[in-house]
Amino acid sequence: MLCPLLLLLTLGVSGGYSDSHSLRYYDTAVSAPGSGLPLFTSVGYVDDREISRYDSDSRRERPVAPWMQKIEDPDYWERATQNGKSNEALFKHNVQIAMQRFNQTGGIHILQRMVGCELRDDGSARGYWQLGYDGKEFLSLDTERWTYVSTAPEAQISAQRWNSAEVNDAQYDRNYLENICIEWLRKHIENGKEELGRRVRPEVRVTSRQSDSTTTLHCRVYGFYPRDVDVKWVKNGKDDVISYEAKQILPHPDGTYQIRVTVEVAPKEGDSYSCHVDHRSLEEPLLVLWDPKNSDSILLFIIIAVVGVLGIIAAGVGFYVYKKRSGNKAPGARYNPAANSDNSPASPTACA
Repeated sequence: MLCPLLLLLTLGVSGGYSDSHSLRYYDTAVSAPGSGLPLFTSVGYVDDREISRYDSDSRRERPVAPWMQKIEDPDYWERATQNGKSNEALFKHNVQIAMQRFNQTGGIHILQRMVGCELRDDGSARGYWQLGYDGKEFLSLDTERWTYVSTAPEAQISAQRWNSAEVNDAQYDRNYLENICIEWLRKHIENGKEELGRRVRPEVRVTSRQSDSTTTLHCRVYGFYPRDVDVKWVKNGKDDVISYEAKQILPHPDGTYQIRVTVEVAPKEGDSYSCHVDHRSLEEPLLVLWDPKNSDSILLFIIIAVVGVLGIIAAGVGFYVYKKRSGNKAPGARYNPAANSDNSPASPTACA
């Protein structure tokens, strides 16, 4: 996993408990050698599973997930390789253009794009397209108005030109997101249904640490699959307790995931605190009660029917990603990928 370490991809912590699926590509360009990474890398993901990879060292698109070998099209990997080479040239050029935009003359800088689509279990779909530079948002595509929106002053030139009637790139990306991407996502879901449908129940461990005036509560949830999960602390069975610590879902060597959620509270007599866990493997959410008499740890699996409606939120994808094109007019001239390819538009596969 080279690229995901560059610009931290924060797949949503709030969970997708329905059988929604996503296809995402991440393209990453590094401005100069020395980072320990290839100058260009492109990685494809279905849900949280890496399916394919291209980099400037091998200069070949290759399958990662075993079930990608089920693709029947004999020319698929050659087309993907040619897309990768074209995107490599574009991204290497565009990271230099981005440096000019930011008045940078040296150092190591990173240009990254995320493009993909999601298919929900109710049949609805959505697409997303985002660019990032040096870990910050740069440009995104508004998929309701189908216009590019600059999120940095240096991106305004790109947004204006790409939104012009002469270029009309948004409609090109719209066709990819609404048609090509969804079509290939369906194929990948079918080919990888055994692995993508795997469900592993989470284990939960609650611990606490007492200070003079407050108590720090830790809820560690681990060993679960798939990745999306909703973990929070609840007071008296109903009131959410806000955690000011960043929630990060981390991988386990066995292919499962873990997360820890920490809060600071000042318990009063009669108050109860529980760790609420919702995951796709569970028929009902777990509520694991904190016992103040046992501050070391409690390992409980108390399945409590939750009264009311549970918000089922598809995993929000907060990605700092960056996509480019070539040409001095704005980072990026358009490149059209080969027909019948699921590779991302204007750049083939991408980085995660």
